[in-house]
Amino acid sequence: MEFIKKHGFGILMCAVIAALATMLGKLNLGGFSFEIIGAPVFAIIIGMIINFIIPKLPESEATAPGIKFTSKKILQWAVIILGFSLNLGTIAEVGSKSLPVIISTIAVSLIVSYILMRLMKIESKTACLIGVGSSICGGSAIAATAPVINADDEEVAQAISVIFLFNVIAALIFPTLGHAIGFGSEGFAVFAGTAVNDTSSVTAAASTAEGIYGVDGILSSAVTVKLTRTLAIIPITLVLAIYNASKAKTSEDSGYSLKSIFPFFILFFVLASVITTIVGIMPESGFTAFYNDSFISAAKWLAKFFIAMAMCAIGLNTNIVKLIKNGKKPIILGLCCWIAIGITSIAVQLLTGIFYTNL
Repeated sequence: MEFIKKHGFGILMCAVIAALATMLGKLNLGGFSFEIIGAPVFAIIIGMIINFIIPKLPESEATAPGIKFTSKKILQWAVIILGFSLNLGTIAEVGSKSLPVIISTIAVSLIVSYILMRLMKIESKTACLIGVGSSICGGSAIAATAPVINADDEEVAQAISVIFLFNVIAALIFPTLGHAIGFGSEGFAVFAGTAVNDTSSVTAAASTAEGIYGVDGILSSAVTVKLTRTLAIIPITLVLAIYNASKAKTSEDSGYSLKSIFPFFILFFVLASVITTIVGIMPESGFTAFYNDSFISAAKWLAKFFIAMAMCAIGLNTNIVKLIKNGKKPIILGLCCWIAIGITSIAVQLLTGIFYTNL
């Protein structure tokens, strides 16, 4: 009861805004689907607008504890629940062909973000979030990485804003561009799955491409590649956690414990994925049918809703004027990562022969 009294109003406010953002993310006006933008982006924008109009609201005793809880704990819960949507066996089997492309694009994006961070003197946590978000899976990767590196709300908001910008551009221009430069239908599916940041934008680009190419299967193949790419969250966050732990003083010297510096929620994310993988190889039954259909669908929806809630909380703690003022360098970094990923995906596909293949 004490928890509800202290945190309830702030959490409820984030939930209401997340619900509004979810509805906005499903709109389709004049043939333009707002799914390209997505609920998390709408949520963070609404949060920043509220902060601009009523700057004292997120700091009040009635809302501050709930907003902080949502931006930290509910964000971690979202990542854990997201694990239930990943069947490691299926992804490994179907997505293995695209593995060289995935590994190459992730490596190049991280290297580019590190080099530009040093050259342009960009804040390291912002650069890390943009590099990870560009190379792995947009908002979900940022959500998983932010608690591991102790990024603050403005750094997360900056990274999400940059990723959103290039998501929309990719979803709008990649289908026509890919067809024009000679991608086969399978080649484009791999390109969309590796060079577009967020699942919603991958879906939008691949759906459009199916109409341009006149074939089915591009969407399902692109999403599978994207899910395979999502698995990189696990090693990347664990490596970052170990790196951060190595920088911290020992518990004897500083009072830190393993629990305070290691992101145990990532282990629960892995456990959730393992559970889904085990259920996937079990004999068919009423339970497996319920799990694979109803439970996983519900888990996907809840993870997305929790991410929208967390993005709203982050937006509520973000000064939009400061964000725009400091946005030039992160946007250049995001652009360079985006271009590098696209070029690498094309180059590796040409080397491996995927570029011209059709489904």
